[in-house]
Amino acid sequence: MSNSTGDKPSTPLHSVSVAGAVIREDGRILVIKRRDNGNWEPPGGVLELDETPEEGVVREVLEETGIHVEVEQLTGVYKNMARGIVALVFRCKPSGGEERITPEATAVEWLTPDEVAKHMGEVYAARLLDALETNGPHVRTHDGVRLNTMR
Repeated sequence: MSNSTGDKPSTPLHSVSVAGAVIREDGRILVIKRRDNGNWEPPGGVLELDETPEEGVVREVLEETGIHVEVEQLTGVYKNMARGIVALVFRCKPSGGEERITPEATAVEWLTPDEVAKHMGEVYAARLLDALETNGPHVRTHDGVRLNTMR
């Protein structure tokens, strides 16, 4: 047997996505109901090659919700171990615009933290609830549905 990697690339290829944990002054958090799967999630998507993570968050939130945001800070890094997707989540504050239905979202809502925990899947709820804490950024892994427990 040789030590070559065969057809596998020597550098793993990961997809990088960004999401905004957009928090209003009253503590409500911006979420979308995705058109493709019907799930409630934070607004976000794949980071373009020619943009910074902060630029990507601003673009994705605006495209998916109609809300303009100012990026405050990175609050978490989340890796889907099954799909090789790394998500960077940033706490943002709204700076204008109006909520609207978009090609990506059938609904755009401002939820309380309790509503986030109740209506969203564990993986996505954690991204938003982690952003409310000041001891971040959090680094977590998951399988797409459940968070992996820490060692």
